[in-house]
Amino acid sequence: MAFSLFVILRKITTMIIRFLVICFILVLIEFYAFQAIKTIIKTKWILQTYQLVSFAFFLYLAYSFLQFDRSVGQTQHTLTVMGLLLLIYLPKIVLTLVLFGEDIFRGISVLFNLFVSKNSDAQLATSRRKFVSQIGLGLAAIPFLSLIYGMTVGKYNYKVIKQQLYFPDLPDAFDGFTITQISDVHSGSFDNPEKISYAIDLVNQQQSDMILFTGDIVNTHAKEMYPWLDTFNKIIPHQYGKYAVLGNHDYGEYVTWPSQQAKDQNFSDIKKLYHQIGFDLMLNEHTFIKKDQAKIALVGVENWGHNFKKAGDINKAAAGLNENDFKILMSHDPSHWDYEVKDHPKNFHLTLSGHTHGMQFGIEIPGVFKWSLAQYVYKQWAGLYENKGRYIYVNRGFGFHAYPGRVGIMPEITVIELKKGKMIA
Repeated sequence: MAFSLFVILRKITTMIIRFLVICFILVLIEFYAFQAIKTIIKTKWILQTYQLVSFAFFLYLAYSFLQFDRSVGQTQHTLTVMGLLLLIYLPKIVLTLVLFGEDIFRGISVLFNLFVSKNSDAQLATSRRKFVSQIGLGLAAIPFLSLIYGMTVGKYNYKVIKQQLYFPDLPDAFDGFTITQISDVHSGSFDNPEKISYAIDLVNQQQSDMILFTGDIVNTHAKEMYPWLDTFNKIIPHQYGKYAVLGNHDYGEYVTWPSQQAKDQNFSDIKKLYHQIGFDLMLNEHTFIKKDQAKIALVGVENWGHNFKKAGDINKAAAGLNENDFKILMSHDPSHWDYEVKDHPKNFHLTLSGHTHGMQFGIEIPGVFKWSLAQYVYKQWAGLYENKGRYIYVNRGFGFHAYPGRVGIMPEITVIELKKGKMIA
C-alpha cells in the first residue's frame, strides 16, 4: 500500500514538474516575442491587441489539448490545432533564440565593461536591441510564411519523382519494367476532393506496368477512407497488378478502443479497404510477377518498425525463395531495411518503403541538398539509398498527418524503372 502511494505521488510530482517547465518555457517565449514587437511598434493599442490575441490563442490551444479524445484520435480539428500551434509558436521560438542569444552577448559585454573597461553605453545597447529585434522578426517570418504555404498549397503540391535503377541480374524481359509507388495516404486528413482527384490522375498518367502501395491507408479508423473509395477506385488497372502492404497506422494502435473486439473489427475493415480500391493486400507472403518466360518475386510484409509495431515476418514472406531470385520487397517502415533486410542472406534487390513523410518539413534541392529532422531519426528517410548493390527507396508520402501541411518535402508519386546492367556512376 505504501509503495503504491509512493508511486502515485511520484507520478503526480513528475506531472507537476513537467507542467511547470512547460509553463516556464511558454512564458519565456511570450516574453521575448513581446520584447521584439515592443521595440518595433510603439502604439499602445496595437501592443495591447497583440497581447490579447496571444492570450486568446494560448487559451484556445490549451483547451483543445485538454479536450483531446484518445478514443477518437486525429480529426480535422486536431489537425487545425497542430497547425496553429506550429504557426504561432515556431516563429516565436526563433525570436526567442535570437533575442536570448543577444542577451547573453550583451551580458558578457556588460561584465567586460564593468571589470575591464569600467564603462557602459546604454544608448548602444538600446539601438542594438532594436536592430537584433528586426533581424529576429525577419527570421521568424520565414517559418511563419512557410507554414502558411505548407497548409494552403504544399500539402497538395504533388511531385512525380522518376528513378532508374540498374541491376546486373535483372531478367532480360523486365528491362524497362516500370513501377508506380504510392505510400502513406492518411485519408482521414484529406479535405479537398478536387486535389485528391488531381493526384489520382497523376498516378494514372504514369501508365506504369505495376503499382505498389506501401501502407497507411488511414490515420486510425477504416471509416476515414469511405468518402474516398470512389476516387481511389479510379486508379486504372495495371497490366502486372496492384499490390499493397499495411503500415503502422493501419493497426489502430494510437487510440483507446472500447473493447478488443472493436479494435479487431476496425483492423479487419481496414484490410478490406485495400481490396475495395482494387489492391491485393500482401500479409507476409510473396507472389511471382511473370513476363514472357521470366519472373521476379514480389514480397510483401506487414509493418515492421524498430520503434513501431513488429508484425512483419520477412522469413515467412520469403519462404521458398532462393538467393538468385530477383526480389522486390514492400515494407512500410525503412528501419526494417536497416535492421533486417539489407544484409539478409536471401538478397532483396529492391525494398520500397514510406512511413517517414520526410517529417513533412525540410529543405530539398534535387540532386544538390536534402535536409529534414527525419534524418536524425531514420538513416533512410527520403529517396534512394544503397548498400552492397541492394537498394531501398523511401517514398515521401501521398498524404499528411499531424501537421496539416508540407514545407519543402512535397507529397510524392514515385515511378521506378528497372534496367538491366550496372548502375552508371
